Amino acid sequence: MYTNPGPVYFSMKPSDKTKVRGASATPAAARGAESASLESLDRIDRAILRQLQTDASISNVALAAKVKLSAPACLRRVERLKESGLIRGVVALIDPKSAGAGMLVIIGVVLDRSTPESFADFEKAAQKVPGCMECHVVTGEFDYFMTIRTRDSDSFNRLHAEQLLYLPGVRQIRSFMVLKEILSTTRFPL
Repeated sequence: MYTNPGPVYFSMKPSDKTKVRGASATPAAARGAESASLESLDRIDRAILRQLQTDASISNVALAAKVKLSAPACLRRVERLKESGLIRGVVALIDPKSAGAGMLVIIGVVLDRSTPESFADFEKAAQKVPGCMECHVVTGEFDYFMTIRTRDSDSFNRLHAEQLLYLPGVRQIRSFMVLKEILSTTRFPL
């Protein structure tokens, strides 16, 4: 089952201080870093992130109790994590089978040309493919890997014949039907 806990957003105020292993420092944003890194997190921040990855709908009061903080202190930390960009958002995870998209297909794509324009055209079109859950530029034999969710093999065959073959700049598409999902998670190791 595909589980995506979703992004979580956190904020940092320039006046906030973040405890960095063994030292007190200003937030990552104030230090000139684009976002917080895992190395800058203390054990409480890590515990908060672990809990939110398990259940982002948890109330602040319940979260605070689990990480042994007061509710206001917990909320400040969560907001700081959001503002730092470490938490991108909070979403509901939908069960693909229950939603009628139980088939997962991994697709390798090779483009005709390796130019910035051909990559940009393909990427723009790939974002519009129905059921496309992920699209990644990769090294090696393929230029891209895509993961697509469809109802069944017939619906995938239609998608392949009517849309995938006509994506701009595509020379070759190889489809791999997933027989069994062994691990599918959105939990980031902390």
